[in-house]
Amino acid sequence: MTTSDPESDPDDRADPAPLEGLPPPKRVSEAGTRALLDAFAVGDPDTILRLGDVFAGLGKRSFGMLLFIATLPAFVPIPGFGAVSGPLAMLLGAQLMIGLRKPWLPGFISRRGPTRHSMVRFRNRLSPWLTRLEKVVRPRASFLLDHRLASIVTGLLLILLGVLLSLPIPFTNLLFGALLLLFALALIERDGYLMAVAWVIGGVAVAVFGILSGSLAAMAADGLQMLGFGQATG
Repeated sequence: MTTSDPESDPDDRADPAPLEGLPPPKRVSEAGTRALLDAFAVGDPDTILRLGDVFAGLGKRSFGMLLFIATLPAFVPIPGFGAVSGPLAMLLGAQLMIGLRKPWLPGFISRRGPTRHSMVRFRNRLSPWLTRLEKVVRPRASFLLDHRLASIVTGLLLILLGVLLSLPIPFTNLLFGALLLLFALALIERDGYLMAVAWVIGGVAVAVFGILSGSLAAMAADGLQMLGFGQATG
């Protein structure tokens, strides 16, 4: 069960039952992003794809698939939805930093998730990009994914990007959501070179928007002080 003690040995935890439509257990851990998304599309469109079930049998790809689904709310054009994806990205990032081999989710989160219909719409939206991506990505440079230091770097960047996504910075949900998807695809496809690209772009984004968000906060504080001063002297 996904609600087991996060400090217990991850290898002792049994995987949830695979979802309907997934490839056989021996092949599911080798399936690429498109194959997994196609498998999730099979079945009742109104079915809830519980987060606690989506990484059944995915092995080392489980963090990537969970991050992929956790990023979906960032692409909803409604202010505040980044506050849903951000904390989930931070949770997964923290688990990578401390070295968990499989994701752990609290029960109230593991029982929730998108509908199958939402996953199909998102798959269709990404399909042109996945077609291009599949021509260049492949399992390689696993040390950039599995080495302890690599996991720490990935986890730290996911935490920082999750924090930025949670902040009310205008017009950035799609940008940070796309960056998180890049990390997710690198983890799913087991492509270390793609992960290195994600590190570089993510690091630049964290530096730029970290400074920008600090500047915006300072400007807002100055504006409030000026407003208060004007009221006091008016």
